[in-house]
Amino acid sequence: SKDSKTIGRSLEETREYHTRYLRAINSPLRRKILWALREGDATIEALSSKTGIDVGSLEWHLKILEHGFCVEREEKDGKTFYKLTKEGKVVEYVER
Repeated sequence: SKDSKTIGRSLEETREYHTRYLRAINSPLRRKILWALREGDATIEALSSKTGIDVGSLEWHLKILEHGFCVEREEKDGKTFYKLTKEGKVVEYVER
């Protein structure tokens, strides 16, 4: 099994994955969301409260972060929680 979600089966696929990943972490708002998730899994409402970003905008940014391998969704007790992936933890090394 491969260790990174950003490594594809071909060079072209790997380039596509890297493009998606870099697009995801290239936004200050998305990095703010990633920083908030460092504290642990959170619902969209909790993330809105922590970041001050409205729910509609959060949904859009979370989709990009998910598409870029930085966050994953998980259903627990009828609620959707977002959590950092290994790739999302890069936020510790980039500017806020």
